[in-house]
Amino acid sequence: MPKLKYSKQRESIKEFLASRTDHPTADTVYMNIRETFPNISLGTVYRNLSLLSDIGEIMKITTGDGADRFDGNTTPHNHFVCTECHSVIDLEMDSIDNIVEIAGRNFDGHIAGYVTNFYGVCGDCIKKS
Repeated sequence: MPKLKYSKQRESIKEFLASRTDHPTADTVYMNIRETFPNISLGTVYRNLSLLSDIGEIMKITTGDGADRFDGNTTPHNHFVCTECHSVIDLEMDSIDNIVEIAGRNFDGHIAGYVTNFYGVCGDCIKKS
């Protein structure tokens, strides 16, 4: 892949995501980046999020319902997805890396990694109901 040309807008998107732990949507990223770059388009934000995700500089989290979320933390970690409000929360827990061994028992290929999302209702939504 050719060297990626530097972009202040792309760098600003990465910095914004690195400063957040709430896994914002593209729309949230757009609204915040517009404060620094008022002429940036939503399409530019989407293209940069896609590019950054493709090259592994951010993580795209597809929750199944609601909009995709984005995470500036690319180190291996697990997420909890609320089925009510669609928030995505980092889930602090002991390692489950043994899941690769378990999955590989009936698979003749090589498993290089995994993505795990846990689903349920978050504490805030439980308090509301």
